[in-house]
Amino acid sequence: MKKIRVELDSRSYGILIGPGLLGQAGQWLKEVCSGDRLVIITNHVVQGLCSNRLSESLSGAGFQVTVLTVPDGEEYKSLDSAGRLYAELTGAYAERSTPILALGGGVIGDLAGFVAATYLRGVPLVQLPTTLLAQVDSSIGGKVAVNHGQLKNKIGAFYQPRLVISDTTVLKTLPEDEFANGLAEVVKSAVIRDGDFFSFLESNLEKIKQRDEDVLEEVVFRTAGIKADVVAGDELDLGLRNILNFGHTIGHAIETNTDFGIAHGQAVSAGMVAAARIARELGILGGGELARLTRLLEAIGLPVAIKGLDSDKIIEAMKHDKKIVAGKIRFVLPRAIGDVFVTEEVSLPLVEKALGG
Repeated sequence: MKKIRVELDSRSYGILIGPGLLGQAGQWLKEVCSGDRLVIITNHVVQGLCSNRLSESLSGAGFQVTVLTVPDGEEYKSLDSAGRLYAELTGAYAERSTPILALGGGVIGDLAGFVAATYLRGVPLVQLPTTLLAQVDSSIGGKVAVNHGQLKNKIGAFYQPRLVISDTTVLKTLPEDEFANGLAEVVKSAVIRDGDFFSFLESNLEKIKQRDEDVLEEVVFRTAGIKADVVAGDELDLGLRNILNFGHTIGHAIETNTDFGIAHGQAVSAGMVAAARIARELGILGGGELARLTRLLEAIGLPVAIKGLDSDKIIEAMKHDKKIVAGKIRFVLPRAIGDVFVTEEVSLPLVEKALGG
């Protein structure tokens, strides 16, 4: 098992990473949660795969467990779903000291985290991510949100968990496309912060795709460590943390304009390549670096462009991005693998050209 500490003064917390950790969760929750009652929020798919091991561990540690489920899908990350969960929490007599455990992928983590942040003005939150994307990215850093009006993560808060437990064993149950989606965030993290890690991914891709236990643990550990370090330096996303949005400005717009028919990792993959093309056109990024990024994403099985997009609609959606400053769209562009910067000086014709490949 590997451990990471997210240093945020009184809001600091640990991340535990390794195989079989859900079956041991009860002992660690005793250390961070008071009382003997807690609520798991999950979906039916994850419940069938994981909740028995977790429930047994929690019961063995003396916890009384209530399980609440929501349907599987991005469309259920909504205010309507949050409202139903508030009612169910009330019916279960959940109190301000009753922890909420978010058991699932990014949708569950965001939704359950939003509910934890707002129910009774805040109850303890523990993230139990079960997808690669959630383990390396969305469960870390305290961003919780719901979608609204076809705009992703439009309503939300910063609300840090008490603990993150990433059981890498569950990653072996993921479908190939879901696993590849998570690898998009892994690649993103390497590009923004760690060129050596990018080389590690290139050298170990076959073992990663085979889900070798040791390599997988290392991938989650190193990626989560990058996220934790950036969050510790900029908890409220006022500067440094912007670099985590590499590929996401265009990626979120792609998701919105396809009614979330394109998965997050696929959209971010295309968004990263588009951002790299912009950097190449500006003479900032070398062609060899662009080729390395494109080659790795294609080897993973991720798209480097999405065909049939309406560039005008993509740009219009980007204008609603949360990172807009004085009407200017903010981009994260790479100088090299492992080194990026933030700029608001990207022309719309250049964005259109990059989207066209």
